[in-house]
Amino acid sequence: MVSVLSQTYAADEIIIIDDGSTDQSAQIIKEFPDIIYMYQKNSGVSSARNRGIKYAKNDWVAFLDSDDVWHKDKLKLHVEFHQQNSDTFMSYTDEKWVRNNKEVKIPKKFQKIGKNAFAENLSYCNIAPSSVLLHKKLFEWCGVFDENLAVCEDYDLWLRITCKEKVGLIKNKLITKYAGHEDQLSFKYWGMDRFRVQSLEKFLDTEYEDLVLETLIEKYNLLLKGAIKYDKMADIKIYESKLEFLRLKGRG
Repeated sequence: MVSVLSQTYAADEIIIIDDGSTDQSAQIIKEFPDIIYMYQKNSGVSSARNRGIKYAKNDWVAFLDSDDVWHKDKLKLHVEFHQQNSDTFMSYTDEKWVRNNKEVKIPKKFQKIGKNAFAENLSYCNIAPSSVLLHKKLFEWCGVFDENLAVCEDYDLWLRITCKEKVGLIKNKLITKYAGHEDQLSFKYWGMDRFRVQSLEKFLDTEYEDLVLETLIEKYNLLLKGAIKYDKMADIKIYESKLEFLRLKGRG
C-alpha cells in the first residue's frame, strides 16, 4: 500500500480486494479514506483480481500482490513506455527477489528477455502480476483470470494475451518480490506444472502447437516422474495416458 502511495506518478484510483482475511485489514480505510476497499468471502486470487478489474474505472490496470512492493518510478515508466508505444497494450518490468530478508540472484529461467513473450513464458511464468500494466480491452479480447485454476492463473492469462498481442518489457527492476514464507501458494501445491499443462493443452491443434508441444511433453514426463516418486497412482495413469495419446498422434 505504501509503495503505491509513494509513486512519482500517482494512481488515479486504488482498489483493495480483501479476499476473506481474518486480520484487521478493513481498518486501512480509516488511515487512507480515499482508497476503495472491498471485502469478499475467500474465493481465491483470480476472483479477487477479477473483481478489482470489474470495478476499476480507469482503462489501464495494474496489480500489486500482498507480498510484493512497487519501486517509486514504476507507474511513471509504464506511462512513458505506452506514450511512446501507443500500439502496445501491456507492459511488464524486471524485478528483484528477496528471500528470508536477503536479496537472491534470479534463476536464469526467470530472467527477462523481452523478445517473444509467448515463447519466453511457455516453461514458467516469467511475468509477475505485480510487474504488469495493461489496458482493459485485453480482458475483452482474451478473457480474465481463470477462477477454476487454484494456481498458475497468471501464467494462463499471459499465454492467452501474448499469443495474440505484443507486450513490452521495461528492463528496470521496478518491483521487489518477497518469498520464503510458507503461506505462499507455491508452497501449498506439489507439481505446479499440473496446472501449467492445463493452459498449454489449450494450444494443441492451433497455430502454436509445434511451439507448445516440446514444453508440454517435457512437463508430462516430469509430472510422471514425480507421480512415480510419490506413488500417486491416479496421476501416473493420467500422464502415461497423455504421453501415449501424443505418441499415437505422432506428436510424442
